[in-house]
Amino acid sequence: MEFSQFTPSEFRSLCDSLAAKDQDIKNILDQYDYPPFWSRPNTFETLVHIILEQQVSITSALAALNKLRAYVGEITPERILSLSDEELRACYFSRQKTAYVKHLAQALLDKQIDLQLLETQSDETIRTILSQLKGIGNWTIDIYLIFVLKRSDIFPIGDLAAVNALKQLKNMPKETSREILIEKAANWQPFRTVATMLLWHYYLSLRAKK
Repeated sequence: MEFSQFTPSEFRSLCDSLAAKDQDIKNILDQYDYPPFWSRPNTFETLVHIILEQQVSITSALAALNKLRAYVGEITPERILSLSDEELRACYFSRQKTAYVKHLAQALLDKQIDLQLLETQSDETIRTILSQLKGIGNWTIDIYLIFVLKRSDIFPIGDLAAVNALKQLKNMPKETSREILIEKAANWQPFRTVATMLLWHYYLSLRAKK
């Protein structure tokens, strides 16, 4: 099965090779140093965490995850399915996200998806499998491919932080179309994931300065 990944040991040299081809990327490294190597384990809890991050701040998603951890201990499909909607609401889950995580939990228990098996599949196959689940769209799949499976060439066009950082880095107007942004990110192939991590690092560094 064809797919490409990168490892922590390669990360900085990949940042350097992008910087050698793109002055704006070089400026990020010069000003803010290397990004962290963001990584998450391939677990049910990680997917719950990514679902919680849909359309809310990283901070509120983590607050909900921590509240759930405190309530159930280890976050497993069985434990999620044993909770009532009210119990999940008390852990800051919206009605929609309650439905999504319960659907995901059931899919894992029914062996409809196998997270370990996904590690051996192509990006396209993973997208096809995960997008059949309720509440899991392209953004969630992109984040899973980036943080969990370390696939090398993902640009999450649905991610506001990455997109806004790209516009700012390249001095592009706010109304720049999705097509133009995808075209611009294509210059970073086959390491668009590494470029995305640099964009997030740039975005977070600018916000920290403010």
